[in-house]
Amino acid sequence: MITVVGIGADGWGGLPDATRHLVATHDVLVGSGRQLALVPGQYERVKLPSPLLANLPALLDDLAGKAVCVLASGDPMFHGIGSTLVRLLGAGSVKAVPHPSSASLACARLGWALDAVDVVSLVGRPTAALVPFLHPGRRVLVLGGVPAEVAAVARDARITVLEQLGGPLERVHHDLPSADPLHVLAVECGEGGYALVPGLPDDAYEHDGQLTKREVRAVTLALLAPRPGELLWDVGAGSGSLAVEWSRVHPTCRAIAVERNESRAARITRNARSLGVPTIRVVVGESPDVLDFEAPDAVFIGGGVTAEGAVETCWRAVKTGGRLVANAVTLESEAVLTRWQRELGGSLTRIEVSRDAAVGGFTAWRPQLPVTIWSVRKEFP
Repeated sequence: MITVVGIGADGWGGLPDATRHLVATHDVLVGSGRQLALVPGQYERVKLPSPLLANLPALLDDLAGKAVCVLASGDPMFHGIGSTLVRLLGAGSVKAVPHPSSASLACARLGWALDAVDVVSLVGRPTAALVPFLHPGRRVLVLGGVPAEVAAVARDARITVLEQLGGPLERVHHDLPSADPLHVLAVECGEGGYALVPGLPDDAYEHDGQLTKREVRAVTLALLAPRPGELLWDVGAGSGSLAVEWSRVHPTCRAIAVERNESRAARITRNARSLGVPTIRVVVGESPDVLDFEAPDAVFIGGGVTAEGAVETCWRAVKTGGRLVANAVTLESEAVLTRWQRELGGSLTRIEVSRDAAVGGFTAWRPQLPVTIWSVRKEFP
C-alpha cells in the first residue's frame, strides 16, 4: 500500500495532526524537491523522476517492500499523482489523503462557485488545449499554464494570478510577468470562441478546397456519434475538419488523422492547434497501408474510399458496436458505397446543399456538389 498525502503551500504546519502522524509511520518520502523540504524528520527522501510517466514504474519497483509516502500538491486525486498511481497499481493499493486543491482555494479567494467553473490542466499539454473552454462569460481556472502563453490564447480575457495559495507568501494580482512558479490562473472570458456543436464555419479552417463543408460535416458528425473517451480514425482527412470537431466534443475524445499529402497533413496539425485540439495524431501515408493503430470506436473515410482494401481494413478494425461513415462526391466513389451498403447494411443518405450567392445585383442559390453518406454500425454478435 502506498500512501499519497496532499500538502499545500502552508507546508507541514497546514496538515492536521492525524495526517502528520500518518506520514511519520513511513520510511520513505517521495515528492518534488520543494515538497520534500516541507516535511521535517528523518526519512529516506526520493525525488520524483522526470519524465514522470516513463520512469515512475521503475521507481515503484525499486521501493517495493518499503513503507512509502508520496507527497502531492493539494488534492492528489485532482489532476495529481494520486490518479496516476491508481492507474498503475489499482485503487486497492493506494491510500489518498487530500488537502484542499488549488482550484478550491482559488475559488474561495475569488468568490467563484467551484461547480460553475471549468478547470483545465496544462501540465504536459500545449496551451492550445485551453481554446475549447474559452466562451463568452465563462470562468476557467488554468493549472500549470505559462501566463504569457495563456494571455496570448485568451486574448480578450481578464486574467488573475493566484500564487502560493494557502501559504504565507500568498498573493492575488494581475501582473502576469511577475507570477510565482506556484500559481493558478483565473480566466474570465470575453467575447469570441467557436461553438462546441459540429459544423464550425468553413473559414475556421485553413484548407486548399479539400474540406467537408459545414452542413455535411454536421450531419457526418451526428452519424459518427462521438462519446467521451472514444477514438476516431479520420481516413483521407484533407483539412482534418472531422477529426477536429470530433475531438472538440469532449476533452477525452481522441482522433488519428491519416492524410497522404504532406502539405495537407501539416495543415491538419495547424488546424488542430488553432481550434484547441492539438493532441490529434496526424499520420502521413497511403490508406490502407498505414492503418495499423489502436482499434477505433468510429471511422470516417473522407478520401480514398475507392482505394483497394480501404473499406475492408477499416471495417475489420472498428470495434464491435462502433460506427463507420464514408462520404462520396463522385459517381465512382458512390458506386463503392452502394456496393458496401448492400454487403454490410447500414443506410445511404444524399445531401444537396445550396448557398446564397450574388448574381449581378440579385441573389440566387448556388448549389454545392451533392454528397452521398454511407453509415453503418458493427453490431454485437
